[in-house]
Amino acid sequence: MGFPMAGHLARAGHDVVVYNRTSTKAAKWIGAYGGSSVATPREASRGRDFVFACVGNDDDLRAVTLGEDGAFAGIAAGAVFIDHTTASATIARELGREARSRGFGFVDAPVSGGQAGAENGQLTVMCGGDRDDFVKAEPVIAAYARACRLMGPAGAGQLTKMVNQICIAGLVQALAEGLRFAEIAGLDPHLAIDVISKGAAQSWQMEHRHKTMIARTFDFGFAVDWMRKDLAICLDEARRNGASLPVAALVDQFYGEIQSKGGKRWDTSSLITRL
Repeated sequence: MGFPMAGHLARAGHDVVVYNRTSTKAAKWIGAYGGSSVATPREASRGRDFVFACVGNDDDLRAVTLGEDGAFAGIAAGAVFIDHTTASATIARELGREARSRGFGFVDAPVSGGQAGAENGQLTVMCGGDRDDFVKAEPVIAAYARACRLMGPAGAGQLTKMVNQICIAGLVQALAEGLRFAEIAGLDPHLAIDVISKGAAQSWQMEHRHKTMIARTFDFGFAVDWMRKDLAICLDEARRNGASLPVAALVDQFYGEIQSKGGKRWDTSSLITRL
């Protein structure tokens, strides 16, 4: 995700310096977009007005932000750190407090739209943080976003992304069940989707994932491993705030079955294989 997002920043005319824990990926990015790379997050953040992160989880985020070589060690007062990782609200609040204590801004800004959205500059970005920091960051984020909204204080962006993933979990499972029912009932599933997608059942998942489900090809889109990571964050937060997530919890178990079948890197439409 970060590769094309940083590319859009470069194309928009920003002077972009990149760091990646896998140096060959940084080198590939420079080959595509120019710019320069450095050896540590601290070097990447030094002298920059905006610093962006897009990594895997809470532990990854701590690794690239904190410590002697972390990004927070290099950021100047008045700059803004923008985190596009899908992580917990807890880590967002933690890093938000740390940023304030050091005199720079922090915005947790998880995204939705998948790899295609990142490549096409059409991501939806849900943000948490101080309004002043958001106002600074929004015009820069616009290089790869079709929508960007401040949802509240630090952590609110991550909580909104949890809502997004909870909704997606139910939608993908419902689509899988509907398609499998159509197949067993002797309907042409393509025709079935063509007609019902013009009515109340329509969704982004239906439009973009029905063909991969029907073809049983699962090498496009968001991986099962990452979806389980996100659902674990949702379920953990629900245990804290008392929300009931019976469908999300069930779909999480279904994705566990997909993992056990060897589908860890299949995309989320692979739920249909259970049926």
